[in-house]
Amino acid sequence: MDRFLKRKLPSNEQQSSSKSCESNLSSDPGKRIKISAYHPNDRDKIRRAYLQRGPCQPTQHNFPQRKIGKSLRRFCPSWFNEFGNWLEYSIEKDVAFCLCCYLFRHDYGKQSGGDTFVIEGFTNWNKKERLSSHVGGPNSAHNIAWRKCQDLMNQNQHIEVVISKQSKQVRDLYRRRLTASIDCIRFLLKQGFAFRGHDESTNSANQGNFLELLRFLVEHNESINHVVLENAPENHQLIVPKIQKDIVNAAALETTNAIIIDLGDELFAIIVDEARDISNKEQMAIVLRYVNKKGSIVERFFGMVHVKDTTALSLKMAIDELFCKHGLSISRIRGQGYDGASNMQGEFSGLKSLILKENSYAFYVHCFAYQLQLTLVVVAKNHIQVASLFNFVSTLLNVVGGSCKRHDMLREKQINYVREALGKGEIPSGQGLNQETSLKRAIDTRWEDFDFAFTLHLMKNVLGISNELSQALQRKDQDIINAMNLVNITKLRLQTMRDNGWESLLQEVNSFCDKHFINIPNMEDIFFSKGRSRRGGKAQGITTEHHYRELNDRFTETNTRLLFCMDCLNPTNLFSAFDKARLIEFAKFYPCEFSAINLVMLDNQLETYIIDMRSNVELSFLKGIKNLSEKLVETGRHIVYPLVYLLLKLAMILPVATSTMERAFSAMKIVKNRLRNRLGDAWMNDCLVTYIEKDMFNKIDNERIIQRFQNMKSRRGQL
Repeated sequence: MDRFLKRKLPSNEQQSSSKSCESNLSSDPGKRIKISAYHPNDRDKIRRAYLQRGPCQPTQHNFPQRKIGKSLRRFCPSWFNEFGNWLEYSIEKDVAFCLCCYLFRHDYGKQSGGDTFVIEGFTNWNKKERLSSHVGGPNSAHNIAWRKCQDLMNQNQHIEVVISKQSKQVRDLYRRRLTASIDCIRFLLKQGFAFRGHDESTNSANQGNFLELLRFLVEHNESINHVVLENAPENHQLIVPKIQKDIVNAAALETTNAIIIDLGDELFAIIVDEARDISNKEQMAIVLRYVNKKGSIVERFFGMVHVKDTTALSLKMAIDELFCKHGLSISRIRGQGYDGASNMQGEFSGLKSLILKENSYAFYVHCFAYQLQLTLVVVAKNHIQVASLFNFVSTLLNVVGGSCKRHDMLREKQINYVREALGKGEIPSGQGLNQETSLKRAIDTRWEDFDFAFTLHLMKNVLGISNELSQALQRKDQDIINAMNLVNITKLRLQTMRDNGWESLLQEVNSFCDKHFINIPNMEDIFFSKGRSRRGGKAQGITTEHHYRELNDRFTETNTRLLFCMDCLNPTNLFSAFDKARLIEFAKFYPCEFSAINLVMLDNQLETYIIDMRSNVELSFLKGIKNLSEKLVETGRHIVYPLVYLLLKLAMILPVATSTMERAFSAMKIVKNRLRNRLGDAWMNDCLVTYIEKDMFNKIDNERIIQRFQNMKSRRGQL
């Protein structure tokens, strides 16, 4: 019989489509292909995935106007409230579609509008009644399609459920078994641990963290020990890798959805950067920066997207797709934060410019931390002695790191030195002090050079002055006004060091040299550069002191281009920096939020606002606009002064640094490491969202994860 009735194997295209079709679904309805183009076995999965996402409704998008007749018309976002269960909008094509008709409408037959809401798209913005006529009566094609959508998501009507007729006890056991798996996965996600082992079979000694943790949970929880693992049905234990991935995906989607809900209708900024993972795939991370409902500035990791290349156009397309998937709009962006890479900040074809062409109010801020780094690098490169210092330290690190024997010698010498110094009382003792070092005195003659000691102490002081700024820029809630103040303070301290720090620096260097028996040159002698002949009269007639003081001129001040009028919002010293004219000028940068009428209202509102602020003792001790924003929300003044509060939010969402990105890439190295280098892009993103945004993930209860998990596909177990 098998010779005559051979089963037709699916083609390679169908096999690959079955695996990736769900993860590659286009969120924009204008980019979708027909449902009939998918393999018949995949169509219900595709429909269920779209229904879980819901219709694409970018409510905050800046809908463009088009001329219809003699008037300019545009899509009205309030239609989403009236036809919210099926109406969706394509940003790509500026047209409207019907989700349920796309999923279930037959290719033959017509109703009001024909194929308008399925293929071509609805564009008659002046004829809202067409939306109602599309819905039609109870037996219209639209309502038939809508009932099919409901039936698909109602698993109690599926044939498998009717046949199985699960009892209440069976359903309860299934819920407990599923909850146990979710609890284990929740713990592993928050720790960034791996799930699977080398061999998950029953007799394996390396079954992986998930099964080992589940087994531990069973041994210490009598309420589930009789319903999971060996005590569960062999074909329904909820432990296979596919189930694990579905649960992780459900948890990640709920976490991302919580971030979207927390964002609400607020304006926001984006921070973007890209890096290679362990498998040499380019990954782009996206962070949203916004002011939450408590008035606090927050930065949320939004997703990690694999990009085929790092061109600005590819990054922009990936951002568009991700925004469309979650119903966000680029028109709501009011700030961009990147590093100094050309594909990011390029004036003509960089990512910054591509977004500015679409939204001219998405102001770009060059990462402060990166600017600080560039400044210190320029300092090191522009002076030969400073560059030589860092090159020599790098060489020493390589020398020590290349030999375990040298490591042991270093530790032994350091221990002897610490013991001797503690006995003489030269160094303090205490918890965390006197730790092991990683450098080795490989070339004693070089260390015993005055030039080296002087440059070492000079850079120690420079880095020490900039350390507070560097640490502050790593905070997620840092605002741009406070960052500007820290930059100014750092510049002032560097200038003070240049003007008045010579004597103290020289005394510090001399003390170090005396302690380590390093020869100190006479500062009144004529200085001769190394390698230059002292004969011939060609040597410059400068003293040694003048040579070393000249180093101060090598340091350039940090250049920053900011909207300085934002500083007028600073509440310190009883709002001494307040300037109404400059604040109105600041508001004019955002004509979408501040129309001509709003500017007049802002003028009056600022007068009342500043009198209220200065007369209230409770508000006289505020430090920075972050504290001011939180206090306005706490006291309800953000409702009394809505335009002033809007100015505060616009100032706060401007990104300061990309430190959140660096944390995301560090987390990526934990989640996808050398032993897990085959981790897929979708699974890695799901793990990163839940791992990085633990506080959001912790607020999501198991019931929400269970419901999303159940709705992903038709499950054998029912609730």
